[in-house]
Amino acid sequence: MAPHEWTIHETLERLRRGEVSAVEVTRAYLERIERLDPLLHAYLTVTPEEALAQAREADARWAAWRRDPSASIPPLNGIPLAIKDVICVRGVRCTCGSRILENFVPPYEATAVARLREAGAVFLGKTNTDEFAMGSSTENSAFGPTRNPWDLERVPGGSSGGSAAAVAADLCAGALGTDTGGSVRQPAALCGVVGLKPTYGRISRYGLVAYGSSLDQIGPITKDVRDAALLLQQMAGPDPRDATSWPAPVPDYTRALIPDLKGIRVGVPPEYFIPGMQPEVEAAVREAIKVLGELGAEVVEVHLPHTAYALPTYYIIAPAEASANLARYDGVKYGLRILGKDIWETYRLTRGHGFGPEVKRRIMLGTYALAAGYYDAYYLKAQKVRTLIRRDFEEAFERVDVIVCPTSPTTAFRLGERTADPLQMYLADIFTITANLAGICGISVPCGFDRQGLPIGLQILGPALGEEKILRAAYAYEQATGWGRRRPALEAAPGPTRAESPPPFPDAP
Repeated sequence: MAPHEWTIHETLERLRRGEVSAVEVTRAYLERIERLDPLLHAYLTVTPEEALAQAREADARWAAWRRDPSASIPPLNGIPLAIKDVICVRGVRCTCGSRILENFVPPYEATAVARLREAGAVFLGKTNTDEFAMGSSTENSAFGPTRNPWDLERVPGGSSGGSAAAVAADLCAGALGTDTGGSVRQPAALCGVVGLKPTYGRISRYGLVAYGSSLDQIGPITKDVRDAALLLQQMAGPDPRDATSWPAPVPDYTRALIPDLKGIRVGVPPEYFIPGMQPEVEAAVREAIKVLGELGAEVVEVHLPHTAYALPTYYIIAPAEASANLARYDGVKYGLRILGKDIWETYRLTRGHGFGPEVKRRIMLGTYALAAGYYDAYYLKAQKVRTLIRRDFEEAFERVDVIVCPTSPTTAFRLGERTADPLQMYLADIFTITANLAGICGISVPCGFDRQGLPIGLQILGPALGEEKILRAAYAYEQATGWGRRRPALEAAPGPTRAESPPPFPDAP
Protein backbone atom coordinates (compact mmCIF):
# COMPACT_ATOMS: atom_id res chain seq x y z
CA MET A 1 0.00 0.00 0.00
CA ALA A 2 1.15 3.53 -0.77
CA PRO A 3 1.30 6.14 2.03
CA HIS A 4 -1.83 7.92 0.77
CA GLU A 5 -3.83 4.71 1.24
CA TRP A 6 -3.07 4.34 4.95
CA THR A 7 -5.43 5.34 7.70
CA ILE A 8 -4.25 7.73 10.39
CA HIS A 9 -3.55 4.95 12.88
CA GLU A 10 -1.70 2.90 10.23
CA THR A 11 0.41 5.94 9.32
CA LEU A 12 1.24 6.59 12.98
CA GLU A 13 2.39 2.99 13.43
CA ARG A 14 4.70 3.19 10.40
CA LEU A 15 6.07 6.54 11.54
CA ARG A 16 6.67 5.10 15.00
CA ARG A 17 8.57 2.13 13.55
CA GLY A 18 10.62 4.42 11.31
CA GLU A 19 9.44 2.76 8.09
CA VAL A 20 8.58 6.12 6.56
CA SER A 21 9.12 9.79 7.35
CA ALA A 22 6.49 12.47 7.83
CA VAL A 23 8.01 14.34 4.89
CA GLU A 24 7.58 11.29 2.65
CA VAL A 25 3.95 10.88 3.71
CA THR A 26 3.22 14.57 3.21
CA ARG A 27 4.85 14.60 -0.22
CA ALA A 28 2.79 11.58 -1.24
CA TYR A 29 -0.41 13.49 -0.45
CA LEU A 30 0.79 16.73 -2.07
CA GLU A 31 1.72 14.89 -5.27
CA ARG A 32 -1.68 13.20 -5.32
CA ILE A 33 -3.43 16.54 -4.76
CA GLU A 34 -1.50 18.07 -7.65
CA ARG A 35 -2.40 15.16 -9.93
CA LEU A 36 -6.03 14.52 -9.01
CA ASP A 37 -7.52 17.64 -7.46
CA PRO A 38 -8.00 19.32 -10.87
CA LEU A 39 -10.63 16.60 -11.40
CA LEU A 40 -12.32 16.97 -8.03
CA HIS A 41 -11.78 20.57 -6.89
CA ALA A 42 -11.76 19.37 -3.27
CA TYR A 43 -9.29 22.07 -2.20
CA LEU A 44 -9.59 25.84 -2.41
CA THR A 45 -6.13 26.50 -0.98
CA VAL A 46 -3.15 24.12 -0.81
CA THR A 47 -0.19 25.03 1.43
CA PRO A 48 2.71 22.78 0.34
CA GLU A 49 5.53 24.85 1.83
CA GLU A 50 3.87 25.13 5.23
CA ALA A 51 2.94 21.43 5.18
CA LEU A 52 6.47 20.29 4.39
CA ALA A 53 7.89 22.58 7.09
CA GLN A 54 5.48 21.07 9.62
CA ALA A 55 6.42 17.57 8.42
CA ARG A 56 10.12 18.30 8.91
CA GLU A 57 9.39 19.45 12.45
CA ALA A 58 7.46 16.22 13.02
CA ASP A 59 10.40 14.17 11.78
CA ALA A 60 12.70 16.04 14.15
CA ARG A 61 10.41 15.10 17.04
CA TRP A 62 10.40 11.44 15.93
CA ALA A 63 14.20 11.51 15.77
CA ALA A 64 14.41 12.98 19.28
CA TRP A 65 12.00 10.33 20.56
CA ARG A 66 14.10 7.53 19.10
CA ARG A 67 17.15 8.89 20.88
CA ASP A 68 15.19 9.08 24.13
CA PRO A 69 12.04 6.89 24.10
CA SER A 70 11.06 8.27 27.51
CA ALA A 71 10.37 11.63 25.86
CA SER A 72 6.78 12.41 24.94
CA ILE A 73 5.69 12.44 21.31
CA PRO A 74 2.57 14.30 20.10
CA PRO A 75 -0.28 11.85 19.43
CA LEU A 76 -0.79 12.88 15.76
CA ASN A 77 2.84 13.66 14.96
CA GLY A 78 3.26 13.93 11.18
CA ILE A 79 -0.36 13.19 10.13
CA PRO A 80 -1.45 15.24 7.06
CA LEU A 81 -4.94 16.72 7.45
CA ALA A 82 -7.22 19.04 5.47
CA ILE A 83 -9.36 21.79 7.03
CA LYS A 84 -12.76 22.93 5.74
CA ASP A 85 -12.55 26.53 4.57
CA VAL A 86 -14.93 27.89 7.20
CA ILE A 87 -12.47 27.06 10.00
CA CYS A 88 -9.71 29.56 10.64
CA VAL A 89 -6.06 28.56 10.32
CA ARG A 90 -3.70 31.36 11.29
CA GLY A 91 -2.07 32.98 8.25
CA VAL A 92 -4.00 30.88 5.68
CA ARG A 93 -6.76 32.36 3.52
CA CYS A 94 -10.27 31.57 4.82
CA THR A 95 -12.87 32.25 2.11
CA CYS A 96 -15.92 30.38 3.48
CA GLY A 97 -16.56 29.57 -0.19
CA SER A 98 -17.64 33.20 -0.69
CA ARG A 99 -16.44 36.10 -2.77
CA ILE A 100 -17.10 38.39 0.18
CA LEU A 101 -14.16 36.79 2.06
CA GLU A 102 -12.08 35.85 -0.97
CA ASN A 103 -8.91 37.49 0.36
CA PHE A 104 -9.47 37.25 4.11
CA VAL A 105 -6.44 35.90 6.03
CA PRO A 106 -7.21 35.35 9.74
CA PRO A 107 -4.56 36.41 12.28
CA TYR A 108 -5.76 33.70 14.71
CA GLU A 109 -6.90 30.10 14.44
CA ALA A 110 -9.68 27.89 15.67
CA THR A 111 -9.22 26.07 18.97
CA ALA A 112 -9.80 22.75 17.18
CA VAL A 113 -7.00 23.57 14.72
CA ALA A 114 -4.69 24.77 17.50
CA ARG A 115 -5.21 21.50 19.38
CA LEU A 116 -4.44 19.46 16.27
CA ARG A 117 -1.33 21.58 15.70
CA GLU A 118 -0.23 20.88 19.27
CA ALA A 119 -0.85 17.18 18.58
CA GLY A 120 1.68 17.34 15.71
CA ALA A 121 -0.69 17.33 12.73
CA VAL A 122 0.40 18.63 9.33
CA PHE A 123 -2.03 20.91 7.46
CA LEU A 124 -2.22 20.37 3.70
CA GLY A 125 -4.72 23.14 2.94
CA LYS A 126 -8.34 24.31 3.03
CA THR A 127 -11.19 22.39 1.40
CA ASN A 128 -14.11 23.57 -0.69
CA THR A 129 -17.48 24.25 0.91
CA ASP A 130 -20.91 25.57 0.13
CA GLU A 131 -20.83 29.31 0.75
CA PHE A 132 -20.82 29.90 4.51
CA ALA A 133 -21.68 26.18 4.86
CA MET A 134 -25.14 26.76 3.39
CA GLY A 135 -25.92 23.81 1.16
CA SER A 136 -26.09 20.06 0.72
CA SER A 137 -24.03 19.56 -2.43
CA THR A 138 -21.01 21.95 -2.40
CA GLU A 139 -22.48 23.49 -5.56
CA ASN A 140 -23.04 26.79 -3.74
CA SER A 141 -19.31 27.52 -3.50
CA ALA A 142 -18.43 30.79 -5.24
CA PHE A 143 -15.33 29.04 -6.61
CA GLY A 144 -17.05 26.14 -8.34
CA PRO A 145 -18.40 22.77 -7.22
CA THR A 146 -16.54 19.76 -5.90
CA ARG A 147 -17.09 16.45 -7.68
CA ASN A 148 -17.75 13.08 -6.09
CA PRO A 149 -14.74 10.73 -6.45
CA TRP A 150 -17.06 7.77 -7.12
CA ASP A 151 -18.70 9.52 -10.09
CA LEU A 152 -17.35 12.83 -11.33
CA GLU A 153 -20.76 13.87 -12.63
CA ARG A 154 -22.29 13.70 -9.14
CA VAL A 155 -22.14 15.84 -6.04
CA PRO A 156 -20.09 14.87 -2.97
CA GLY A 157 -22.75 16.18 -0.60
CA GLY A 158 -22.40 19.30 1.46
CA SER A 159 -21.55 21.57 2.88
CA SER A 160 -18.34 19.71 3.81
CA GLY A 161 -18.15 18.14 0.36
CA GLY A 162 -14.56 19.22 -0.22
CA SER A 163 -13.39 17.51 2.96
CA ALA A 164 -15.38 14.32 2.29
CA ALA A 165 -14.17 14.10 -1.32
CA ALA A 166 -10.56 14.69 -0.22
CA VAL A 167 -10.74 11.84 2.30
CA ALA A 168 -12.50 9.47 -0.12
CA ALA A 169 -9.97 10.20 -2.88
CA ASP A 170 -6.99 9.81 -0.50
CA LEU A 171 -6.00 13.48 -0.87
CA CYS A 172 -5.48 13.67 2.91
CA ALA A 173 -5.31 11.26 5.84
CA GLY A 174 -8.34 12.90 7.45
CA ALA A 175 -10.20 16.20 7.40
CA LEU A 176 -12.28 18.58 9.45
CA GLY A 177 -15.79 19.49 8.43
CA THR A 178 -18.62 21.37 10.08
CA ASP A 179 -22.12 20.11 10.74
CA THR A 180 -25.02 22.56 11.12
CA GLY A 181 -27.75 20.30 9.75
CA GLY A 182 -25.83 17.22 8.63
CA SER A 183 -22.92 18.74 6.74
CA VAL A 184 -20.36 16.26 8.09
CA ARG A 185 -22.53 13.13 8.03
CA GLN A 186 -24.34 13.59 4.71
CA PRO A 187 -21.22 14.16 2.54
CA ALA A 188 -19.45 11.35 4.40
CA ALA A 189 -22.33 9.06 3.40
CA LEU A 190 -22.31 10.18 -0.23
CA CYS A 191 -18.52 9.75 -0.47
CA GLY A 192 -18.27 6.43 1.38
CA VAL A 193 -16.25 7.61 4.39
CA VAL A 194 -16.81 8.14 8.12
CA GLY A 195 -18.20 11.45 9.40
CA LEU A 196 -18.77 12.26 13.07
CA LYS A 197 -20.89 15.11 14.46
CA PRO A 198 -20.05 15.49 18.17
CA THR A 199 -22.45 16.67 20.84
CA TYR A 200 -23.04 20.43 20.63
CA GLY A 201 -20.26 22.01 22.68
CA ARG A 202 -18.02 18.93 22.81
CA ILE A 203 -15.59 20.69 20.42
CA SER A 204 -15.04 24.43 20.77
CA ARG A 205 -16.56 26.64 18.07
CA TYR A 206 -13.95 29.37 18.57
CA GLY A 207 -12.47 30.16 15.17
CA LEU A 208 -15.35 28.56 13.25
CA VAL A 209 -17.01 31.17 11.06
CA ALA A 210 -20.59 31.18 12.31
CA TYR A 211 -23.61 30.12 10.27
CA GLY A 212 -26.14 28.98 12.90
CA SER A 213 -24.55 29.44 16.30
CA SER A 214 -26.85 27.12 18.22
CA LEU A 215 -26.43 24.38 15.61
CA ASP A 216 -22.84 24.54 14.29
CA GLN A 217 -20.34 21.87 15.30
CA ILE A 218 -16.87 20.95 14.04
CA GLY A 219 -16.39 17.24 13.35
CA PRO A 220 -13.86 14.83 11.79
CA ILE A 221 -14.20 13.07 8.42
CA THR A 222 -11.95 10.02 8.21
CA LYS A 223 -11.23 6.74 6.46
CA ASP A 224 -12.36 4.61 9.39
CA VAL A 225 -13.95 4.82 12.83
CA ARG A 226 -10.70 4.55 14.82
CA ASP A 227 -9.37 7.60 13.00
CA ALA A 228 -12.53 9.55 13.89
CA ALA A 229 -11.99 8.66 17.56
CA LEU A 230 -8.34 9.76 17.39
CA LEU A 231 -9.18 13.19 15.93
CA LEU A 232 -12.12 13.71 18.29
CA GLN A 233 -9.84 12.86 21.23
CA GLN A 234 -7.50 15.73 20.38
CA MET A 235 -10.14 18.37 19.61
CA ALA A 236 -12.69 17.74 22.35
CA GLY A 237 -12.79 19.52 25.68
CA PRO A 238 -13.74 22.82 27.31
CA ASP A 239 -12.44 26.11 25.97
CA PRO A 240 -12.52 29.39 27.92
CA ARG A 241 -13.00 31.23 24.61
CA ASP A 242 -16.26 29.39 23.89
CA ALA A 243 -18.92 29.76 26.58
CA THR A 244 -21.02 27.02 24.94
CA SER A 245 -18.29 24.36 25.22
CA TRP A 246 -18.93 21.45 27.60
CA PRO A 247 -16.91 21.51 30.84
CA ALA A 248 -17.07 17.70 31.07
CA PRO A 249 -13.76 15.79 30.99
CA VAL A 250 -12.81 14.00 27.77
CA PRO A 251 -12.73 10.19 27.97
CA ASP A 252 -10.37 7.93 26.02
CA TYR A 253 -12.58 7.32 23.01
CA THR A 254 -10.41 4.53 21.62
CA ARG A 255 -11.30 2.35 24.62
CA ALA A 256 -14.85 2.21 23.31
CA LEU A 257 -13.71 0.51 20.10
CA ILE A 258 -14.59 -3.13 20.73
CA PRO A 259 -15.90 -5.52 18.05
CA ASP A 260 -19.15 -6.65 19.67
CA LEU A 261 -22.37 -5.05 20.84
CA LYS A 262 -23.36 -7.27 23.75
CA GLY A 263 -25.54 -5.36 26.19
CA ILE A 264 -26.22 -2.54 23.70
CA ARG A 265 -29.83 -1.62 22.91
CA VAL A 266 -30.33 -0.23 19.40
CA GLY A 267 -33.43 1.80 18.57
CA VAL A 268 -34.96 1.89 15.09
CA PRO A 269 -37.40 4.79 14.45
CA PRO A 270 -40.03 4.08 11.76
CA GLU A 271 -40.27 7.86 11.19
CA TYR A 272 -36.91 7.68 9.36
CA PHE A 273 -38.08 5.15 6.78
CA ILE A 274 -40.25 7.34 4.61
CA PRO A 275 -42.02 7.10 1.24
CA GLY A 276 -39.80 8.29 -1.59
CA MET A 277 -36.60 6.92 -0.10
CA GLN A 278 -34.29 5.24 -2.58
CA PRO A 279 -35.12 1.51 -2.19
CA GLU A 280 -31.45 0.47 -2.22
CA VAL A 281 -30.74 2.84 0.67
CA GLU A 282 -33.55 1.38 2.77
CA ALA A 283 -32.48 -2.19 1.95
CA ALA A 284 -28.85 -1.51 2.87
CA VAL A 285 -29.77 0.16 6.17
CA ARG A 286 -32.16 -2.61 7.16
CA GLU A 287 -29.48 -5.18 6.37
CA ALA A 288 -27.07 -3.19 8.55
CA ILE A 289 -29.58 -3.31 11.41
CA LYS A 290 -29.62 -7.12 11.10
CA VAL A 291 -25.83 -7.15 11.35
CA LEU A 292 -25.99 -5.09 14.55
CA GLY A 293 -28.34 -7.69 15.99
CA GLU A 294 -25.96 -10.48 14.99
CA LEU A 295 -23.19 -8.63 16.83
CA GLY A 296 -25.15 -8.94 20.06
CA ALA A 297 -27.25 -5.80 20.12
CA GLU A 298 -30.90 -5.87 21.14
CA VAL A 299 -32.88 -4.13 18.38
CA VAL A 300 -36.12 -2.40 19.43
CA GLU A 301 -38.51 0.05 17.81
CA VAL A 302 -38.55 3.60 19.16
CA HIS A 303 -40.73 6.52 18.16
CA LEU A 304 -39.69 10.12 17.50
CA PRO A 305 -43.14 11.61 16.86
CA HIS A 306 -42.11 15.18 16.07
CA THR A 307 -39.61 14.21 13.35
CA ALA A 308 -42.01 15.39 10.63
CA TYR A 309 -41.65 18.98 11.90
CA ALA A 310 -37.84 18.97 11.91
CA LEU A 311 -37.27 20.29 8.39
CA PRO A 312 -39.49 23.41 8.66
CA THR A 313 -38.20 24.02 12.19
CA TYR A 314 -34.60 23.92 11.03
CA TYR A 315 -35.26 26.19 8.06
CA ILE A 316 -36.66 28.85 10.35
CA ILE A 317 -34.03 28.67 13.11
CA ALA A 318 -30.93 28.28 10.93
CA PRO A 319 -31.71 31.16 8.52
CA ALA A 320 -32.70 33.38 11.47
CA GLU A 321 -29.32 32.82 13.10
CA ALA A 322 -27.59 33.21 9.73
CA SER A 323 -29.23 36.57 9.08
CA ALA A 324 -27.81 37.85 12.37
CA ASN A 325 -24.37 36.27 11.96
CA LEU A 326 -23.87 37.45 8.39
CA ALA A 327 -24.81 41.06 9.18
CA ARG A 328 -21.13 41.60 10.05
CA TYR A 329 -20.14 41.40 6.36
CA ASP A 330 -20.90 44.98 5.47
CA GLY A 331 -17.79 46.18 3.62
CA VAL A 332 -16.61 48.22 6.60
CA LYS A 333 -14.57 46.03 8.94
CA TYR A 334 -13.01 43.34 6.71
CA GLY A 335 -13.58 41.37 3.54
CA LEU A 336 -14.92 42.68 0.25
CA ARG A 337 -15.77 46.39 -0.05
CA ILE A 338 -17.45 47.95 -3.08
CA LEU A 339 -17.74 51.69 -2.49
CA GLY A 340 -20.95 53.50 -3.31
CA LYS A 341 -21.90 57.16 -3.06
CA ASP A 342 -22.90 56.71 0.59
CA ILE A 343 -22.74 54.08 3.34
CA TRP A 344 -26.09 52.53 2.45
CA GLU A 345 -25.13 52.03 -1.19
CA THR A 346 -21.79 50.59 -0.06
CA TYR A 347 -23.69 48.04 2.05
CA ARG A 348 -25.99 47.20 -0.84
CA LEU A 349 -23.24 46.82 -3.43
CA THR A 350 -20.91 44.88 -1.16
CA ARG A 351 -23.50 42.40 0.05
CA GLY A 352 -25.27 42.23 -3.31
CA HIS A 353 -22.10 41.26 -5.20
CA GLY A 354 -20.36 39.41 -2.38
CA PHE A 355 -23.07 36.92 -1.40
CA GLY A 356 -24.37 34.17 -3.64
CA PRO A 357 -28.05 33.34 -4.24
CA GLU A 358 -28.41 30.69 -1.52
CA VAL A 359 -26.89 32.91 1.15
CA LYS A 360 -29.17 35.77 0.11
CA ARG A 361 -32.16 33.43 0.20
CA ARG A 362 -31.40 32.33 3.77
CA ILE A 363 -30.70 35.87 4.97
CA MET A 364 -34.08 36.98 3.63
CA LEU A 365 -35.87 33.99 5.16
CA GLY A 366 -34.21 34.58 8.52
CA THR A 367 -34.80 38.33 8.53
CA TYR A 368 -38.48 37.77 7.76
CA ALA A 369 -38.83 35.20 10.55
CA LEU A 370 -37.28 37.61 13.05
CA ALA A 371 -39.24 40.66 11.93
CA ALA A 372 -41.66 42.38 14.27
CA GLY A 373 -45.07 40.82 13.87
CA TYR A 374 -43.68 37.49 12.66
CA TYR A 375 -41.27 36.55 15.47
CA ASP A 376 -43.89 34.79 17.61
CA ALA A 377 -45.54 33.08 14.66
CA TYR A 378 -42.33 31.66 13.22
CA TYR A 379 -39.11 31.84 15.25
CA LEU A 380 -40.63 31.43 18.71
CA LYS A 381 -42.88 28.58 17.56
CA ALA A 382 -39.90 26.87 15.87
CA GLN A 383 -37.96 27.02 19.14
CA LYS A 384 -40.87 25.38 20.95
CA VAL A 385 -40.97 22.58 18.38
CA ARG A 386 -37.20 22.22 18.74
CA THR A 387 -37.75 21.51 22.44
CA LEU A 388 -40.29 18.82 21.56
CA ILE A 389 -37.80 17.19 19.18
CA ARG A 390 -35.13 17.23 21.88
CA ARG A 391 -37.55 15.64 24.36
CA ASP A 392 -38.37 12.91 21.83
CA PHE A 393 -34.72 11.92 21.81
CA GLU A 394 -34.37 12.16 25.58
CA GLU A 395 -37.30 9.80 26.04
CA ALA A 396 -35.95 7.41 23.40
CA PHE A 397 -32.50 7.32 25.00
CA GLU A 398 -34.07 6.27 28.27
CA ARG A 399 -34.90 3.00 26.49
CA VAL A 400 -31.96 2.55 24.09
CA ASP A 401 -28.24 3.34 23.90
CA VAL A 402 -28.15 4.39 20.24
CA ILE A 403 -30.58 5.02 17.39
CA VAL A 404 -29.86 3.85 13.85
CA CYS A 405 -31.34 5.11 10.58
CA PRO A 406 -30.23 6.18 7.08
CA THR A 407 -27.89 9.14 6.79
CA SER A 408 -29.33 10.33 3.47
CA PRO A 409 -32.56 9.28 1.70
CA THR A 410 -30.64 8.82 -1.58
CA THR A 411 -27.14 8.25 -2.86
CA ALA A 412 -25.24 11.07 -4.57
CA PHE A 413 -27.37 12.98 -7.09
CA ARG A 414 -26.12 14.54 -10.31
CA LEU A 415 -24.50 17.96 -10.47
CA GLY A 416 -27.14 20.56 -11.30
CA GLU A 417 -30.02 18.17 -10.64
CA ARG A 418 -31.43 20.10 -7.66
CA THR A 419 -29.97 23.58 -7.97
CA ALA A 420 -33.19 24.98 -9.45
CA ASP A 421 -35.34 23.47 -6.69
CA PRO A 422 -34.21 24.60 -3.22
CA LEU A 423 -36.82 22.45 -1.46
CA GLN A 424 -35.50 19.26 -3.07
CA MET A 425 -32.00 20.29 -2.04
CA TYR A 426 -33.13 20.92 1.55
CA LEU A 427 -34.70 17.45 1.70
CA ALA A 428 -31.23 15.92 1.35
CA ASP A 429 -30.72 16.68 5.06
CA ILE A 430 -34.05 15.32 6.26
CA PHE A 431 -32.47 12.53 8.36
CA THR A 432 -29.61 14.56 9.83
CA ILE A 433 -31.03 17.90 10.97
CA THR A 434 -32.77 16.46 14.05
CA ALA A 435 -29.43 15.72 15.73
CA ASN A 436 -28.42 19.38 15.41
CA LEU A 437 -31.76 20.63 16.70
CA ALA A 438 -31.47 18.30 19.72
CA GLY A 439 -27.74 18.92 20.27
CA ILE A 440 -26.92 15.20 20.30
CA CYS A 441 -24.08 13.29 18.62
CA GLY A 442 -24.14 11.19 15.46
CA ILE A 443 -21.86 9.30 13.11
CA SER A 444 -22.22 8.06 9.52
CA VAL A 445 -20.42 4.91 8.37
CA PRO A 446 -20.53 3.19 4.97
CA CYS A 447 -23.08 0.35 4.80
CA GLY A 448 -23.20 -0.60 1.14
CA PHE A 449 -23.44 0.59 -2.46
CA ASP A 450 -26.29 1.01 -4.89
CA ARG A 451 -26.46 -0.56 -8.35
CA GLN A 452 -24.49 2.34 -9.81
CA GLY A 453 -21.63 1.79 -7.38
CA LEU A 454 -22.45 4.83 -5.21
CA PRO A 455 -21.93 4.63 -1.42
CA ILE A 456 -24.75 4.39 1.14
CA GLY A 457 -24.40 5.64 4.72
CA LEU A 458 -25.70 4.26 8.02
CA GLN A 459 -26.35 6.91 10.68
CA ILE A 460 -25.90 6.07 14.36
CA LEU A 461 -27.22 8.67 16.83
CA GLY A 462 -26.40 8.88 20.53
CA PRO A 463 -27.41 11.04 23.49
CA ALA A 464 -25.56 14.19 24.53
CA LEU A 465 -21.96 13.23 25.37
CA GLY A 466 -22.70 9.74 24.06
CA GLU A 467 -19.77 9.66 21.62
CA GLU A 468 -18.39 6.48 23.19
CA LYS A 469 -21.66 4.67 22.45
CA ILE A 470 -21.89 5.66 18.81
CA LEU A 471 -18.19 4.95 18.27
CA ARG A 472 -18.59 1.48 19.74
CA ALA A 473 -21.59 0.66 17.54
CA ALA A 474 -19.94 2.14 14.43
CA TYR A 475 -16.66 0.33 15.05
CA ALA A 476 -18.30 -3.05 15.63
CA TYR A 477 -20.35 -2.70 12.45
CA GLU A 478 -17.34 -1.51 10.44
CA GLN A 479 -15.19 -4.43 11.58
CA ALA A 480 -17.95 -6.94 10.76
CA THR A 481 -18.59 -5.66 7.23
CA GLY A 482 -15.64 -3.77 5.78
CA TRP A 483 -17.66 -1.54 3.45
CA GLY A 484 -15.40 1.41 4.29
CA ARG A 485 -12.30 -0.30 2.91
CA ARG A 486 -13.43 0.31 -0.68
CA ARG A 487 -11.95 3.31 -2.48
CA PRO A 488 -12.90 4.93 -5.81
CA ALA A 489 -10.65 4.40 -8.82
CA LEU A 490 -9.40 7.76 -10.06
CA GLU A 491 -7.18 8.64 -12.98
CA ALA A 492 -5.73 12.07 -13.66
CA ALA A 493 -6.92 12.08 -17.28
CA PRO A 494 -9.19 12.13 -19.14
CA GLY A 495 -11.82 13.89 -17.12
CA PRO A 496 -13.39 17.24 -16.32
CA THR A 497 -11.12 20.08 -15.37
CA ARG A 498 -11.24 22.16 -12.23
CA ALA A 499 -14.08 24.65 -12.27
CA GLU A 500 -12.90 28.17 -12.91
CA SER A 501 -13.51 30.94 -10.41
CA PRO A 502 -16.38 33.28 -11.25
CA PRO A 503 -15.52 36.39 -13.25
CA PRO A 504 -14.43 39.53 -11.37
CA PHE A 505 -17.02 41.83 -9.89
CA PRO A 506 -18.38 44.50 -12.20
CA ASP A 507 -17.18 47.97 -11.44
CA ALA A 508 -19.30 49.80 -8.92
CA PRO A 509 -21.23 52.71 -10.37
